[in-house]
Amino acid sequence: MRKKPLLTVVVPIYFGETSINEFYNRTKKVLINLESKIDHEIIFVDDGSKDKSLDILKELCQKDEKVGVISFSRNFGHQIAITAGIDRANGEAIIIIDGDLQDPPEIIPEMLKKWEEGYKVVYGVRKKRKGENFIKLSTAKLFYRIIRHLSDVDLPVDAGDFRLIDKKVADILRSMREENRYIRGIVSWIGFPQSGLLYERDRRYAGKTTYTFKKMIKLAIDGLVGFSDKPLKITAYLGFFITFISFLLVLKIVIDKIINPQLSISGWASLMVTLIFLGGIQMISIGIIGLYLGRQYSEVKRRPIYVVSETYGIKNNVNDSEYIVKRQ
Repeated sequence: MRKKPLLTVVVPIYFGETSINEFYNRTKKVLINLESKIDHEIIFVDDGSKDKSLDILKELCQKDEKVGVISFSRNFGHQIAITAGIDRANGEAIIIIDGDLQDPPEIIPEMLKKWEEGYKVVYGVRKKRKGENFIKLSTAKLFYRIIRHLSDVDLPVDAGDFRLIDKKVADILRSMREENRYIRGIVSWIGFPQSGLLYERDRRYAGKTTYTFKKMIKLAIDGLVGFSDKPLKITAYLGFFITFISFLLVLKIVIDKIINPQLSISGWASLMVTLIFLGGIQMISIGIIGLYLGRQYSEVKRRPIYVVSETYGIKNNVNDSEYIVKRQ
């Protein structure tokens, strides 16, 4: 029987051949220093990488029995990779951290201290982000504040997926099998005592980011649509407002015509501008509704949210069909 608690470190990997070994060495050093009070396992999730990432991960798995590897059949995305790692985590506490070393593994002990104090979630709050340009910093800051304002859930600002979650939180998260996932939002929705931990985010250790602008937009939409119906309410309010203004304009035209029957109707330019404006509002409204309907369409198909090609060193032998059944 294991006397010490177990810590699972979940690491999504996508084209990470240049940083995997350095990440492993730094993280392993931290975990070895904690061995007097807590055991550990590291689960890497290869998200369909086309470089040598999987080969490097296999080598780590062979030399360290505490390393496990999950290999996807294709690229399913960062949030899905995190989900697969949590599905197979055995620990009483689970750390989610990217393998590019922007989030320093050296602050894991501080997260564990907060966990020992009773917090079920300890999320990293970025007080400084090194190596990122002004546009990236500005859009990220704006995104966190907009989604916090619009969301129905209390989402912490400047907090990414780097965090510790308790087994209780992980168990609930495993039961939530929605396809369009925003992990930090789901964890906030689950509740329990949560605390932030300030840290400085480093530059990437090597290589270029694979998190493209398109992927960032998708994550922003998933976060907003998945945790708020306010966009739908805004379109409804806007529709009522424009209808009211249009009624007033029609009323004005009728009154002017009654007062002066000889008055000719002028202002074709302003009429066309108004029509184009209303048409744009209608298209935006239909698009917002389409986002919500599209996500419902994805969910009702009941497909598994990921497909595993191979696993290495995974000790709990999870059957993927178990997670398919949960979506029925």
